[in-house]
Amino acid sequence: MANYLIVSGDGHAGPPPEVYREYLDPEFRERFDRHQEELAAGRMVDQGFVDEWDEETGDREMRAAYDSAVRDRVLDEEGVAAEVLFPDADVLGTGRTASSPFGSGLASGAGADPEAVRAGARAHNRWLADFVAESPTRRIGVAVVPITAGVEEAVAEIRWAAEHGLKGVMIPTRWFDAPAYLDPVYEPVWAALAEAGLVLHTHSGAGPADYGPGPGVVGIYAAEAWWWAARPFWVLLLSGVFERHPDLRYVIAENGAWWVPDIVARMDEKWLGGHTTRKFGDAFTRDLSMKPSEYVDRNCFFAASTPGVDEIERRHAIGVGNLIWGNDLPHPEGTYPHTRRWINERFRDVPEDEARRILGLNAAELYGLDLEALAPIVERIGMTPDEVHAPAGATEEV
Repeated sequence: MANYLIVSGDGHAGPPPEVYREYLDPEFRERFDRHQEELAAGRMVDQGFVDEWDEETGDREMRAAYDSAVRDRVLDEEGVAAEVLFPDADVLGTGRTASSPFGSGLASGAGADPEAVRAGARAHNRWLADFVAESPTRRIGVAVVPITAGVEEAVAEIRWAAEHGLKGVMIPTRWFDAPAYLDPVYEPVWAALAEAGLVLHTHSGAGPADYGPGPGVVGIYAAEAWWWAARPFWVLLLSGVFERHPDLRYVIAENGAWWVPDIVARMDEKWLGGHTTRKFGDAFTRDLSMKPSEYVDRNCFFAASTPGVDEIERRHAIGVGNLIWGNDLPHPEGTYPHTRRWINERFRDVPEDEARRILGLNAAELYGLDLEALAPIVERIGMTPDEVHAPAGATEEV
């Protein structure tokens, strides 16, 4: 392809509450209505920002989150050929769209009845499978699978997702009071994912929640949230999940990647041994036959939405073949609705072969995208090399 194949590794989709309601098992619908009322009562909306955002996007009803034709039109405008879809499209608090029911999405189902969480996940996955089917070449569906709410049910949902055209699953980022992901109880989950060929995902969102209200809360949350979202990475790796399941692929979404090289270097240092770890004997090598960095290269990917200067500058240490760009559509902290400008700003000085990998080829290979089917879309809407690599000041605001 002459134009750039651009694939977003982090998009969000979800319908209004009344649509989700129809996808829920009937016995959960009244409970869902009450839950939505509770959420509305506690919702905090910065109406000034919402008004500005509505003006900026021209999508006052947030139809890009759930209307198939609108979604594809927005992708065309942004130059994005395909995208990975997670739940929870509305982070503005407006209620125009709903989060995956009963907190089963990015909130990790914290504090909710496990039965309701599983029902909410099923409803989202049913809706998502239909949404993906409306534009299957461009949409990569990630099923919500709350493994902490029941392993047997999670395995069944993984098999359902594979049978219904979804290409990955998202598990809770935090396990809260459930067993940690090193526990053997989850082994059937990892085995089912590897057998089905589905990509495992965690996504930032469920951060620390133990300090309550007070001064600096937002700043404290922002300072700590990345660590909670990154924690499953080293738990899965060091507990030998990728040793036992070498074909399992794992993505950490929307948590940056600036932190990856230092964490991996420290893990390698412990595995190789030295003065500071001598007293632990073979504790670091007992469950791993390779260095941690080798599992990272083979099994792990980092969907660093709206990558910052740090990610671009450290791309070789992170792994050019392991880094995946994302636009975070339709969240305001992403590149939407100015993706073409953001890509030029971040990638203008990145060599073309590396930029093509991060912006699309890595994701295309990971999710097994049909490049032949995508080619005419890329030819029609894709950014040209001249657009991606135009010098600063050479392009107008998009």
